[in-house]
Amino acid sequence: MIRLENVTKTAASGTEEITILSDVSIEIPKGRFVAVTGASGSGKSTMLGLIAGLDEVSAGKIFIDGDEITAMGEDALADLRSRKIGFVFQSFHLIPSLTALENILIPMEILGRSDAKGRGAQLLAEVGLRDRGHHYPSELSGGEQQRVAIARAFANEPAILLADEPTGNLDSKNGRHILDLMLELHQKHRMTLVLVTHDEAIAATAERQVVLSDGRVLSDTQS
Repeated sequence: MIRLENVTKTAASGTEEITILSDVSIEIPKGRFVAVTGASGSGKSTMLGLIAGLDEVSAGKIFIDGDEITAMGEDALADLRSRKIGFVFQSFHLIPSLTALENILIPMEILGRSDAKGRGAQLLAEVGLRDRGHHYPSELSGGEQQRVAIARAFANEPAILLADEPTGNLDSKNGRHILDLMLELHQKHRMTLVLVTHDEAIAATAERQVVLSDGRVLSDTQS
């Protein structure tokens, strides 16, 4: 379960302080698919980064499975991310000097998994890239690179998958394929999926839609 309690995030902008998130409280039960939408600058990506422990709150608390991550040090956060959280970025974030398979192996090697290579091959097959593992990111299309990124996010079988505009750099056909793939893996592995998107059609596929506006929750509806 993910729980945000009165979370506020501010940042300096020149001589002024701007509020990115303001007093946000949300609870996301285990296994749910939630879409977070809103205009550019509404705080969507910031909220996702805070849930992942990639940034610090200015006020409030965040809990993952009952553990307060806002009270954790960086080592504890890194351990939690490696065990419980997968993250898919809009711009893929693959390491260009590593092959598709090697990119997928990274999180498993960090945890010292003995089955890393076998699971990496299995994940490549699950995302439809069984024969592309030896290719480098520059040799893959945008859609293929995002599939590698998704496989990497699923490598350690995380309980939570956070996706920040995962279809934003893709055409509509590839974007739909990536969404279908994420939903298939979400259902198969029964993980919590929190997806940030500006696409209303994608958001409509979620079980729940949270709309942010000016850093606040404008609406929170179940489908």
